[in-house]
Amino acid sequence: MKLQQEFDILVIGSGAAGLTLALKLAPFARIAVLSKGQLTSGSTWLAQGGVAAVMDSLDVAQNHAADTLNAGSNLSHSDAVNFTVEQGRASIDWLIEQGVPFSKENGQLHLTKEGGHSHRRIIHAADSTGKAILNTLIDKVRNEPSITLFEHCMAIDLITTQKMGLAGDKCVGAYVLDINTGSINVFKAQQTILATGGASKTYLYTSNSDGASGDGIAMAWRSGCRVANLEFNQFHPTCLYHPQAKSFLISEAVRGEGGKLLLPDGSAFMHKFDQRAELAPRDIVARAIDHEMKRLGADCLYLDISHRDDDFIKSHFPTIHQRCKELGIDICKQPIPIVPAAHYTCGGVISDINGNTDINGLYAIGETAFTGLHGANRLASNSLLECIVFASACAKDICAKLEDNCEFPEIANWDESQVTDSDEDVIIAHNWDELRRFMWDYVGIVRTNKRLQRAKHRSDLLQGEIAEYYSNYKISRDLLELRNLALVSELIIRSAMLRKESRGLHFTLDYPELNLQAKDTILTPINYSWPAIR
Repeated sequence: MKLQQEFDILVIGSGAAGLTLALKLAPFARIAVLSKGQLTSGSTWLAQGGVAAVMDSLDVAQNHAADTLNAGSNLSHSDAVNFTVEQGRASIDWLIEQGVPFSKENGQLHLTKEGGHSHRRIIHAADSTGKAILNTLIDKVRNEPSITLFEHCMAIDLITTQKMGLAGDKCVGAYVLDINTGSINVFKAQQTILATGGASKTYLYTSNSDGASGDGIAMAWRSGCRVANLEFNQFHPTCLYHPQAKSFLISEAVRGEGGKLLLPDGSAFMHKFDQRAELAPRDIVARAIDHEMKRLGADCLYLDISHRDDDFIKSHFPTIHQRCKELGIDICKQPIPIVPAAHYTCGGVISDINGNTDINGLYAIGETAFTGLHGANRLASNSLLECIVFASACAKDICAKLEDNCEFPEIANWDESQVTDSDEDVIIAHNWDELRRFMWDYVGIVRTNKRLQRAKHRSDLLQGEIAEYYSNYKISRDLLELRNLALVSELIIRSAMLRKESRGLHFTLDYPELNLQAKDTILTPINYSWPAIR
């Protein structure tokens, strides 16, 4: 790979948001798409449930908006919510045009229902919707001559004119690590887009892939962007509990189709916590499960769909049925052992409807971004919709700004003259494990002031160790992810400490009530010490 490359557009991230944006811009620009693993290694690939959109004659956009606002505990921004739901049908139509094989029944799109939704509006491809969408987008992207894919390439940091000591504050690209070769390259671009997903790998138990390390949020913060509402970490109520399952999700749609949550003795309990029972929003269900597990000292609880017909289960949930069967669990005959796990980052880099951030030439879309859509809790299946809607809006905004003959400033190559190869990689593994454990214990589903203070203390110490390590040794993917996770963890902790109430996904025993006024938690990197470009 060349040490320096120039493109019109640099897309950092290869999930639904990043690839949609690339396809929308393909006729107008030369585009580089970075994926730090294979194109299928991100969270989109793992999404099971579907895409929420109003497609039924008995449903209207106002219903979808009301459900989103309700799930967001009055913290969602109505303009972002209305914009998103109004683009729902057009987004589904575009995906169908690309060839996504959504499930049908009697020739019509099959719509299912999930927690927090008042109507059936989840368009899906059996129980592997993300895989179906991503496979389709990948096939399209690979056939676009204007798009160049760089797999196993990880952005280290953004390059801005302010960091370079030049006038203005514009992003002009990024330093990128080629993970396979270890070389570090400069990617110059007129416009750079962060589509790197969330930061759920911050926690010990997560439904996300290993790459969900908050890279975009961390890079944006280090470049001077504000972030918002990072205290709202969604814990999916039902991840498969099995030593070999790692991070396998049991879709929300299982409960939407009648699945019952059970205690180890087989008794139901959700009706005691919410009148919607299993169809309550995720924060309520996750807290209920967490409460019952701690009350009983249980390792897990159970989700039972076995009362439905075998053919129905196998046709609607083939992936879940097959994976559980591989682990010796027949979901047609027995309940599924489940635990909550970190699933979605509702806060992120502050951006507008078109994805613009605080820095010129830098956009954020998808889970990386904070638009105000999700508020204090994401409504099920709004995430894939968000990817398509905001990628489309971002593409239109970028098209209006593209220059025919853009001149880039001179950018220095990465300097490794002061660092050496590490012989202490065990430090990375140890710190990674410690970080994820104290975040789970102290900044998890239920929080207290004392727990947050302990977490902040440990975070400060860890970041000092990581900074020293980063300054002295050659970088690797593991080191970069640890560095980013530690920073985002600090931002999560600081955000949680500022919220003196319990709202949505942020529940604290010290402030169990809602404040009368709903406000976003905004962090600004004031007096940030700009790192010298290495």
